Amino acid sequence: MPETNDGQRFDRLPTTEAERTVEGRATREEVVTLFADRFGIPPETFDDYTFWEKGAGKIWIYAGGAPTPIEIEAIGMTCLRTRQEHWKPTTDFVQRFGQHATECVIELEREQARRFATGEDQELEWDGDWGYLIAAHEVGVGSEGRSSRDGESEARSASNSSSGRSPREEAVEREALEPLGVGLYVHGELRSMVPKGRQRDLES
Repeated sequence: MPETNDGQRFDRLPTTEAERTVEGRATREEVVTLFADRFGIPPETFDDYTFWEKGAGKIWIYAGGAPTPIEIEAIGMTCLRTRQEHWKPTTDFVQRFGQHATECVIELEREQARRFATGEDQELEWDGDWGYLIAAHEVGVGSEGRSSRDGESEARSASNSSSGRSPREEAVEREALEPLGVGLYVHGELRSMVPKGRQRDLES
């Protein structure tokens, strides 16, 4: 009989599709490729990490290795939901690894960031791909946010190559951004995916 997913234990993800023994289970290659293609996170970021599934499509990331399968309550932290049409990264993952992202990062002004962090949805301009984005806010920006040209929204891709800035300048700017969580952008609206238990007011 073919192997099935066991919701009471952790199983390490197979490296490639050729090694998959449980139908529908993601592979390490697919997970790392998603993070690279969607968010521009370099694959080598995860060289020292292993990926695990417990339950249907709940993927965990762990700094190190362990025997597989393993029956414990938790290993590392949840990073991805895969058994749905569009794979969704978790708030924990974005806050831990989002600083490495160069694509699909939407920068929010302070008031926009505050609303996002408290779970509010809001209409915003965004010229990048629809779908799941990393919402981020520049640390240290005052209550008015960074000034923008002609009153345009600060929401933008962190990898906008048309800015005219050098890669070094872009890297410095990204390092000043604090990833807040996952947002879903559709039809001109950024929907906050921050879980209720994680929602908070940003300090001034």
